[in-house]
Amino acid sequence: MKNPILSIIIPCLNEEDSIPYTVSSLLNILKELEQTNQIDSNSFIFFVNDGSNDKTWELIQKFNKETNGKIKGIKFSRNFGNQKAIIAGLFEADKYNADCFITVDADLQQDENKIREFIEKYKNGAKIVCGIRNDRKTDGIIKKITALTFYKFMNILGVNIQINHSDYRLVSREVVQTLKNFPETNLFLRGIFNELGYKKDYVYFDVKPRKYGKTKFSFFQLYSLALNGITSFSLVPLRMVTVVGFIMALMSFCLGISAIIDYYVFHSTVSGWATIIVAIGFICGIQILCLGIIAEYLGQLFQEVKSRPRYIIEEEIN
Repeated sequence: MKNPILSIIIPCLNEEDSIPYTVSSLLNILKELEQTNQIDSNSFIFFVNDGSNDKTWELIQKFNKETNGKIKGIKFSRNFGNQKAIIAGLFEADKYNADCFITVDADLQQDENKIREFIEKYKNGAKIVCGIRNDRKTDGIIKKITALTFYKFMNILGVNIQINHSDYRLVSREVVQTLKNFPETNLFLRGIFNELGYKKDYVYFDVKPRKYGKTKFSFFQLYSLALNGITSFSLVPLRMVTVVGFIMALMSFCLGISAIIDYYVFHSTVSGWATIIVAIGFICGIQILCLGIIAEYLGQLFQEVKSRPRYIIEEEIN
C-alpha cells in the first residue's frame, strides 16, 4: 500500500488566536509522519473559514504563502455552521487527490497527537476511524448531562451513535465519494457515517484544555445540532405522537364516563372540577408538544424542498 496523501480539515470561526498554534502543531505532525514514511509528502492542511469576522482568513492566507501551499483553504460568504463547514472541507479537499481526510477542531482540544493512530487504523483497512472521548472532565456539569442524555436518547430512538463520539474522525476518499451521493441540505455527520456500512475502527483520546479563545458552540447551536440529528435519522418521535394521541383520547373518554357517572349517580359535578381543569391543561400541553415535534419534521422538509446550496464559497487558496 502506497503512502496516503493526508488532508487535515479544520473548520474555523473567529479563531485568529488559535490559528498560529494550530498550524505549527499540525505541520510538525505532518513532517514527522512524512519522515517516518507514514504519509505522502503532498499531504496538506485544509482550513474552512466559516464566516469569521476577525483575522482568521488573513492568517490562513499568510500561512499559505509561507508554506508554499502546504496550507490550503476556502472562505465562506457567511457563517453556514460547523457541519456544513466539515462537508465543504471534505468535498473541496478531495479535489487535491487526498487519499484520506481527518477532521479536527481548530482549537486542537481533540488531541492532535492521535493522528498517528488514525493513520495506523486506516492502513490496517479501516475506511472510517471515529475519535471517541475518554471522558467529559473538561465539560461543565450542564453540558456533561445534556451531552450524555443526547447520546442515550439517540440510541433509544434507533440511531446508532457511539457515546462521546465527536467530529474528530478519519474517512477515506471512497467514503467521501459515497457521501457526495447524499443530497440532503442538513446532513448529521455523526449519524450518516454510521449508515454507510464501511469498515470502522476507533481511536480514544483525552480532551485538552483550550489554549486560546472561547468555544464557538453555544447551547442553542448544540440544541439545534441535536434536533437535526434526531429528525434526520429517526421517525420514532412522530410515532410517539400517534401513541400519545391515542392515550390522550382514551383518557378523555374515561373522563367523559366519569363525568356522566358523577352527574347521574352521585348528582354532583363540582367534585370533578379540579380533575377536569388539570386534565385539560395536561392535554393542551401534550398537543402543543406534538405540534412542535411535527413542526420540526416539516421544517426539515421545508429546507430540503428549497434545494438551496449547503454553502457558498467566496474565496479559495491552494
